[in-house]
Amino acid sequence: MTDESRESLIALPPEGVELRGPRLLDQVHEAIRRRYFSRRTEEAYVHWIKRFIYFSGRRHPAALGEAEVTGFLNHLAVERKVAASTQNQALSALLFLYKEVLGRELAWLDGLHRATRPPRLPVVLTRDEVERLLAELQGVRWLIASLLYGAGLRVMECLRLRVKDVDLGYRQILVRDGKGEKDRVTMMPEKPAVPLAAHLARVKSLHARDLEAGFGEVSLPYALARKYRARAGSGSGSTCFRPITAPPIRRTAWCAVTICTTRCRSARSARRPTPPASPSA
Repeated sequence: MTDESRESLIALPPEGVELRGPRLLDQVHEAIRRRYFSRRTEEAYVHWIKRFIYFSGRRHPAALGEAEVTGFLNHLAVERKVAASTQNQALSALLFLYKEVLGRELAWLDGLHRATRPPRLPVVLTRDEVERLLAELQGVRWLIASLLYGAGLRVMECLRLRVKDVDLGYRQILVRDGKGEKDRVTMMPEKPAVPLAAHLARVKSLHARDLEAGFGEVSLPYALARKYRARAGSGSGSTCFRPITAPPIRRTAWCAVTICTTRCRSARSARRPTPPASPSA
């Protein structure tokens, strides 16, 4: 069964109710994007709504209520033994579904077993441990890890970092559309400053070659791609570490955080000599 056919089955309307208008998941996507939630939040909410519908026998959520929501959340905590944050995320997704999409307020969920969150002590690396960790990295991976540690960037913030937001003169980095779509300015650590400048020079030449070959354009948020069509291929807006549109081979070579363990294992096994076959008895 394909994904399209599976999605067409998970939002069955209640008995005696004719299905009109957009499908349920389309309404969820529209409601989330109207509120400018992040893409990760959208993926998580849609995932839990699908899980809830499958758990309820593919019945439409409009025909369900507090008892079914409580049973699903208890199933996650008791049988699936999920973490407290996971159960809270599923609860937030279902509350959003009923309030913002179906226009219905859920009453208090009596009998809900909340997953407890045990206290955890943070583990912080010492400076010597961080230096030994960074010493094991090279090239772009070392540059990304140095910015994550020294500038306090999140992983996706670093990967989406654009050339125009790196100020080598002031030694600062402008983070755009961070968590909660908030912008902030952070400092640039001293050690990766010179390697980052050399890396940006290589990025500029590579981006120019990509544009000549018909690749290298970058994505623009919201409707800016239509408003500033000529700026889609601008070098100042190109990403520092991962091109949005690139040839498949170059994209694989440039993706800084993809560690191809499968390829490494296959390469090691290919170099490993084949043991001679044992003589038959």
